[in-house]
Amino acid sequence: MAHCIVPAAEALLDQEIRVLDHGFVRLVDYMGGDARIVQTARVSYGEGTKTVREDAALIDYLMRHQHTSPFEHVVLELHCKMPIFVARQWIRHRTARLNEISGRYSVMENEFYLPAPDQIKVQSQDNKQGRGEEVPAELQQRVLDLLKRDQEQVYASYESMIESGLARELARINLPVSLYTQWYWQMDLHNLFHFIKLRADAHAQWEIQQYANAIGEIAQAIAPAAYASFERHSLKGKRFSADEMEALRAQLRGEPHGLEGRAAREFEQKLAQP
Repeated sequence: MAHCIVPAAEALLDQEIRVLDHGFVRLVDYMGGDARIVQTARVSYGEGTKTVREDAALIDYLMRHQHTSPFEHVVLELHCKMPIFVARQWIRHRTARLNEISGRYSVMENEFYLPAPDQIKVQSQDNKQGRGEEVPAELQQRVLDLLKRDQEQVYASYESMIESGLARELARINLPVSLYTQWYWQMDLHNLFHFIKLRADAHAQWEIQQYANAIGEIAQAIAPAAYASFERHSLKGKRFSADEMEALRAQLRGEPHGLEGRAAREFEQKLAQP
């Protein structure tokens, strides 16, 4: 099989999917699609004689039984723009190849992330790294004013140092993590699905969830059958430990599940989530 051309993916090439206030995700290039997954799984030449329905069934079988290597033959190249604090979470996924803009070589643009008012919330009481309820409107505005003031002040200082001839690598060091950065990011479909699974989850920071959702749109366009299977078995599926499996058996027998404390809460959350 020669180069795979996926019409829905072709329509997305170089189109920015806007994320947050100044960010975006843009499909630069791709290699493969559902057909490539099927071809590599069957180790055959050409398109073969199977029907689309049979191909989708094979892809679903591979996903269901975690035969992951055929998904690694589909590759996405993305151009992404995000706040630095999002990038530092994102880069924990070490299976990608990326090149990021450097403040040593380039003058960084005056673009900072300001959250929407409804995203300004108190610290969660049951999630040490998450948000809880919204704050009153007056506090929302005060937070936005503080963020905007500090961002303007620190960028003015940065510009002043650049204009005085100071080395860019020194002038940049006070810039905050709300500053936008950009990179080119390349990842195979198997590892990209893992990224989406973790970062589109409700427990991830809201801002990176928005990027994961945008990347999911692109992945779905490139490999719709694979994405549908990923959504069914992983994104909207749940994994159960041995203790949780025993708890499920107990409930099927009409008995209490027997779990306590945090284990009980997590088990019940899994059953309650759609």
